[in-house]
Amino acid sequence: MRAYRTVRQSDLPEPEELNWRLAATCRIVSPALFFHPTNERGPKRQKRIHEAKKICSQCPVQRPCRDYALAVREPFGIWGGMSEEDRDRILGRGRGRADNTTERSA
Repeated sequence: MRAYRTVRQSDLPEPEELNWRLAATCRIVSPALFFHPTNERGPKRQKRIHEAKKICSQCPVQRPCRDYALAVREPFGIWGGMSEEDRDRILGRGRGRADNTTERSA
């Protein structure tokens, strides 16, 4: 189960800082590509994530989208080319399923 934290109002961006959403490429694509259905796993999930990230890579507002998702600790979906697991690793939430490798010292 994912732990959630309360976001304070002061942590949220001002409305004028969210205007980047109007230029987002994802606005013309089905949201289903960016948000997984319940219990989606394996190759199907990885393919959907890959396709969503391809769209994000061509988006003119990828950086503000990513910054927003990290700032508000968005728990769901692909934002700014980052999956939930990508953001978990950056934010130290420890749920990076995509990279379960452990480096061994020689």
